[in-house]
Amino acid sequence: MSTKDYLEKDYYAVLGVPKTATADEIKKAYRKLARQYHPDTNQGDSVKEAKFKEISEANDILSDTKRRKEYDEARTLFGSGVGGQRPGGGGFPFDFGDLFGGTAGQQGGGSGGAGERLGDLFGGLFNRGGSSTGRTSSTTRPRRGQDIESEVTLTFTEAVEGSTVSLRLTSSAACKSCTGTGAKAGTTPRVCPTCEGTGAASRNLGNFAFSEPCRDCKGRGLIVDDPCPDCDGSGRAKSTRTIQARIPAGVGDGQRVKLKAKGAPGENGGPAGDLYIVTHVKAHAVFGRTGDNLTITVPVTFSEAALGAEIKVPILKGLPVTLRIPAGTPNGRTFRVRGRGVTRKDGTKGDLLASVEVLVPETLDEKSRDLLTEFSTATAGDDPRAELIQRARSE
Repeated sequence: MSTKDYLEKDYYAVLGVPKTATADEIKKAYRKLARQYHPDTNQGDSVKEAKFKEISEANDILSDTKRRKEYDEARTLFGSGVGGQRPGGGGFPFDFGDLFGGTAGQQGGGSGGAGERLGDLFGGLFNRGGSSTGRTSSTTRPRRGQDIESEVTLTFTEAVEGSTVSLRLTSSAACKSCTGTGAKAGTTPRVCPTCEGTGAASRNLGNFAFSEPCRDCKGRGLIVDDPCPDCDGSGRAKSTRTIQARIPAGVGDGQRVKLKAKGAPGENGGPAGDLYIVTHVKAHAVFGRTGDNLTITVPVTFSEAALGAEIKVPILKGLPVTLRIPAGTPNGRTFRVRGRGVTRKDGTKGDLLASVEVLVPETLDEKSRDLLTEFSTATAGDDPRAELIQRARSE
């Protein structure tokens, strides 16, 4: 992609978010579009595949704080053109791909920041009629592979304890038929005679000479006379692979896990991109979760709550633990069982928060009814609502 295309393309519009969108809004918009246009769910649909690449490109820029800032600053700086507007009000009177040497907007980003691109800008701007020989185009430099995002659904226990999952990933990689050269098997590319293999050419504009990607080899530095039929000479093809990914213990629903260098392979010896896995956690029939603590509601009888008791409480994995509840325990009181919660990053564990729920029997036999009637008679002088009524009257 030329820098002109990079600056003129509205990545916010691609994701359907305003320029003021937060990181969460951008992430939500990308996920929604990615599910809609992902190649795995649209096999053979080249239009949706192209749309998926476009929204992935937009997400790569806008989800990275540094790259988003550079993108916004570049569009603000050059959005109205250099040295004035075109007739009719259009921006970009110069080809910014020429100015920046085609470095901006490259997938994966690499290490080239705004300072490096501006160095390319002025290095080309004040090259007064000089040759571009010896200047290497960014397309022939090692380039970092694209980041990939995938999703996985975990059980409650897998999320708390950690799990290894199998993921099927689809990304761009070197074409297997031509090993990335772009040339048909049995043939080899030749060095571009126009740019002498640099991938860059110089265009003279009066007192200035601007460096631009070579038009004959499109910046690759090589000419493919007999292109590979599988990749049409691009050297890149869609690759599907299955990997085993370790999800760390303690992940939450909707959390984004980063696995470094597990994304798309790089080009020209560049490093691989990263893999981001969005986790979806199923609910548990017994346990809940609050931060690093697990929660559970434990039923107790009226007599256990009134007289006190030792009760068995289940934990997520392993044998139940014994919990002692004191006499006079009210309904809803929460007890803490240390070290039986979610595993943290430092290896320690949160707690299990057990809340008691006093059960009221739906039916009573005659003996139980007589005993409760006797108890009610013995405690008839204790009105639990007397204080409540008194406070209500005093207000």
